[in-house]
Amino acid sequence: MRIDKTAISFYDDYCDGYGAPGSTGNGYVSVLKVSVGTVPKTDDILIDGIVAYDRAEVNDAYVGQINMLTASSFCGLAGQVWGYDLAKHDCIANDSHPTVLEVPQFDGSILKVYDAKPLLEAGVELFGTESKRRFTPLPGSHMICANKGVTAFRPKENREFKENEGYGVWCFIAISIAKDRNKDASLFIEDAGIWTENDNPEDLKKFLEDHRKAIVWSVVECGKDSHVAYDRTYVGFAYTIMKPGEIGTSLTCGPYVTLARNAIPEKGFGELNNLTLSQWLSVQGLEPIVKK
Repeated sequence: MRIDKTAISFYDDYCDGYGAPGSTGNGYVSVLKVSVGTVPKTDDILIDGIVAYDRAEVNDAYVGQINMLTASSFCGLAGQVWGYDLAKHDCIANDSHPTVLEVPQFDGSILKVYDAKPLLEAGVELFGTESKRRFTPLPGSHMICANKGVTAFRPKENREFKENEGYGVWCFIAISIAKDRNKDASLFIEDAGIWTENDNPEDLKKFLEDHRKAIVWSVVECGKDSHVAYDRTYVGFAYTIMKPGEIGTSLTCGPYVTLARNAIPEKGFGELNNLTLSQWLSVQGLEPIVKK
């Protein structure tokens, strides 16, 4: 059976949530994002957390002003990944990016693991940023997302941390592309946490680079559970060290969207499968936002 993967929004310049009224096609597009946001603490920690979360939404690829609904966490047979299937990032198309890990799977095959930076950059080029908005999610839309996040406070004084306190926050996103996408879903893994060791960002970055192994372990184990082998995995993370007296939020987010009509090439939705990211930008008359 042929599955319709067309995913076109009702709106000219806005992406919309999967399943929203007026869209064309039964498909959806997964977009990857990881971000952090911080805010000075006031006397209302709940409000502070809302603002920090909002800042994480608007930083990097812009997903501000949406009603985010949580899904667990696959890109299935009707789905495609922006920057991989559609408008494939040039370094993925050229196979010019090195692996960061290679691990065995349950079937004996080797899972190659890559940095997700190209997919995160592709998300920026689609949605734009807060200051350079492009085909952003429709403001106020109800948007299903694979997502996780944490919020933590860094005290002004040096003392033993209480619950939800630390020096920094971090988050991961991973997408594992199934080998047989005619019968198996590709897998999202999200993770987020609080850093309590010290206020050295290089130490936190080193921890996260090593923590990729745990993320990939979970991919392999989930694949084993459903007897799904993956062709490759992309893993990316974001982090920040808060200043004393700040609250920080980390947000890993994979929106399931339909694409704005003006993001679709003149030749039609299917042409996106034939274009690299740079070609898509050129065809649509768009200037790159991510500077090389």
